[in-house]
Amino acid sequence: MTSLRQNAEDLLTRYYATFNAQDREAMLELLTEDVSHGINQGAVEAGREAFRAFLQRMDSCYAEVVEELQVFASDDGSRGAAEFYISGKYLNTDEGLPPATGQTYRLRVGAFFDLRDGKVARVTNYYNLADWLRQVGA
Repeated sequence: MTSLRQNAEDLLTRYYATFNAQDREAMLELLTEDVSHGINQGAVEAGREAFRAFLQRMDSCYAEVVEELQVFASDDGSRGAAEFYISGKYLNTDEGLPPATGQTYRLRVGAFFDLRDGKVARVTNYYNLADWLRQVGA
């Protein structure tokens, strides 16, 4: 029998697999309708449609892949975390950030999750923005 922890870890693994596969619709299906998204050093956005718009903006500016993924979950399956590296290429200038010229980068990222009814209800990401700025030559 699969444990609640294992179900949660499987959900988080699928979440990142859909990210790496660039299957945004499958990724969005893993989110609750009212998902809360804490953007690194930024605002908290609510709802699946806001997350969709975020992904569209990110995809227009960055090409990224998750590597060396490790996922963790609480015994009751209600909370989870992930640590990984994001390897990327800065394709088009993102608003308020340095000009994009195809720079590559690799960052360690931490993500934290609330899980509800087999879906992601909250995701908050953290990475070192100063390190990213250094890597893209800011």
